[in-house]
Amino acid sequence: MISITLKPGRDHSVMAGHPWIFSGAIAGPASSAVEAVEVRSAEGTKLGEGVYSPASMIRVRLLKGEVEELLARAIASRRVEPGAGVRLVNAENDGIPGLVADWYDGHIVCQFTSALAEFYRDRIVEGLKRIEGVKSVSERLDNESRRKEGLVTEPKWRPVWGEEAPDLIEIAENGIKFLVDVRAGHKTGFYLDQREARRLVGELAAGREVLNCFSYTGGFGVYAAKAGATKVTQVDLSEGALELARKNAALNGVECETVNADVFKYLRNCRDAGRSFDLIVLDPPKFAESKSQLMKAARGYKDINLLAMKLLKPGGILATFSCSGAMTPEFFDQILREAAIDAKRSFQIVGRTRQAADHPVALNFPEGLYLKGAILREHQHI
Repeated sequence: MISITLKPGRDHSVMAGHPWIFSGAIAGPASSAVEAVEVRSAEGTKLGEGVYSPASMIRVRLLKGEVEELLARAIASRRVEPGAGVRLVNAENDGIPGLVADWYDGHIVCQFTSALAEFYRDRIVEGLKRIEGVKSVSERLDNESRRKEGLVTEPKWRPVWGEEAPDLIEIAENGIKFLVDVRAGHKTGFYLDQREARRLVGELAAGREVLNCFSYTGGFGVYAAKAGATKVTQVDLSEGALELARKNAALNGVECETVNADVFKYLRNCRDAGRSFDLIVLDPPKFAESKSQLMKAARGYKDINLLAMKLLKPGGILATFSCSGAMTPEFFDQILREAAIDAKRSFQIVGRTRQAADHPVALNFPEGLYLKGAILREHQHI
């Protein structure tokens, strides 16, 4: 194991428990290989051990303990049941940087998004195989983080162990059923992190006409329809996602209209046609991958929220979200305030959301809080 030395004064974040060491903090030596390393301060004090990644700006990710122990601890903190969808491991927040593992009714789908996770891949898979009730382990490779780490990104999905996962896996969430496409869907197939937000939207939907934007496979819309919404419209640019949204609606005995369209254009068309809604959900994809993209992303967030605010009926509700890790909750609130001013509407914040409890945030890794949401109720026209 080689020893990496940090530059003077660059050990503060490591001492505070942060698991990342950037290239600019390292005095030397450099390595051309992915390998296990120990990290020392400029004074020679050992700070920890991790894995070196020559292709990444994050040169070293630290592992604070044996990977098997960290994996077992993460799994033990979750409630894993047949028929459920659960995040088993939430990367840095569970002490294993770059590892995501999601459970879908016994089928585990992983993303090894860092050189560290890839380095310990075999040991991680062995640990996952020991979970009671596990049927298969597979992995998704189509991840931008893998590309930045110099790791292969094809094929999109591949089996690792056990029986081959079916094309669609049925899970149950708060009594509502969903089909999950683990092979070609977004991320590992389903946005488990929005579980509590979907429940909250469902509680608000009874008797309301609901517009679900960036609907993907229809999670928010199905909750709303099951709760007694008078009408639900699901809008997404992917016809494949909408096809699965229709199957999810049928699986739960509800009807939802689906519209294959660009959400920005669709909202402008609704504005021009004089349409309005009682409840609008905005759950867009990540607009900002990094801080350098944040201001451009802010314009997109403001535009989409301004359009939605103008389409709300008096007393209407807007459930709006950002999954951009670079977007702080405070900045997101500022964007919403500016959108409301331009829309000439006044809103009350009646709810706040973040990722579900099986997506914990480590106190020493604030980047782990990527998902933030606000439930706004129209208070008055200005």
